[in-house]
Amino acid sequence: MDNHTKFVINSKEELSQKLIECGVNSFDEALTYIKKLPYGRNTNRSDYRLVLKEQKGTCSTKHAFLAEIARQNNITNVKLFLGIYNMCEENTQGVGSVLKKWQLTYLPEAHCYLKINNIITDITSNTISSKTFEESILIEEEITPNQIGSYKEKQHQFYLRQWIIKESINYTFESIWKIREACIKSLSQ
Repeated sequence: MDNHTKFVINSKEELSQKLIECGVNSFDEALTYIKKLPYGRNTNRSDYRLVLKEQKGTCSTKHAFLAEIARQNNITNVKLFLGIYNMCEENTQGVGSVLKKWQLTYLPEAHCYLKINNIITDITSNTISSKTFEESILIEEEITPNQIGSYKEKQHQFYLRQWIIKESINYTFESIWKIREACIKSLSQ
C-alpha cells in the first residue's frame, strides 16, 4: 500500500483488538489481510463484525469492517462508499455466463468500496477490475458501516426498478433480482 494507509492500529475497541490478535498492526496490513479473505456472504449480511470470525466477506462487510477500523483509530481520510455500477464480465469476472444465459450484457449492481484520500480502493477480491469498475459507476454516495444492510438493498432495488422502466427491460423486477442473485452466487464459487 502507500503512506496514506500506514497508520498504526492502537484503538482499544473490540474490532481493532481482534485485528491485533491476528497479527495485524497497521491499516495497510488490515487492507491486505481482509483482501486475502475469500469472497462470501456472512451469516448476517449486514454485520461487518463477522468478517474476522467467519474469515470471509462481501464488498459490503469487508469495506464496512475496514471503515469501522479507520473510525476506531481516528483515520479520517478513509470513507465508505456505496456505488451503483454496470456489472458485466469485463469488470466483474465470473458473471458473464449468468448474464449471457439471460441475454443481458450488464446488470446494475450495488457495490461498496473505500475511498482513501478520495481514491477508490476496492479490496473485495481479485474478480473486480478497478479500472473498468470506476468507469462503470453510475451513482455513488458516502455511507456508514451500519448502512450496508437494508439501506443498501433498498437503494439498489429502487435503482433497478427505475432501470427496468427506463431501459424497457423485458424482465420483471423479481426476475432481475433472481438473475442478480445468480451472479453473486457465481462470484462465490
